[in-house]
Amino acid sequence: MSQHETKQPKVALNVETVTFIVLGVFFIPVTIVYMMVSDLEPIGSTVFVMLALMAFMIAGYLWLLGRRIKIEDRWEDRPDADISESTGEVGVFSPTSWWPLVAGAGAGLAFLAVAAGWWMMVPAVIVAAIGTIGFVMEFSTGKHAH
Repeated sequence: MSQHETKQPKVALNVETVTFIVLGVFFIPVTIVYMMVSDLEPIGSTVFVMLALMAFMIAGYLWLLGRRIKIEDRWEDRPDADISESTGEVGVFSPTSWWPLVAGAGAGLAFLAVAAGWWMMVPAVIVAAIGTIGFVMEFSTGKHAH
């Protein structure tokens, strides 16, 4: 038997399932404390109860999904895994692209328009559109064209 083989049944999405179970268990005492401190304030109490229930619902979904798809031994689910096992292709990025800056400036102007005045939304949308189109089309034209 090799180092990575175990006699336990393989259940995929174990890390994700455990994370949401821990969140659900965490929100139970938080809910109780909030209800005691706030004298059963209805909105906040309902929100905390729903948080716990939603965390358990997501954990149940991930557990059922993991049993159904049966992903083989993932590095996330092994306690003896190395970080280097998680490496893989992240994506293709242009090293000298200015388009994300232009798109971000457009988004910043849009947020500024909410605070300063709605008339600023027009140039914000124009700048954001130019930046987004340039970012999307960057590999179709110019220096980095494929």
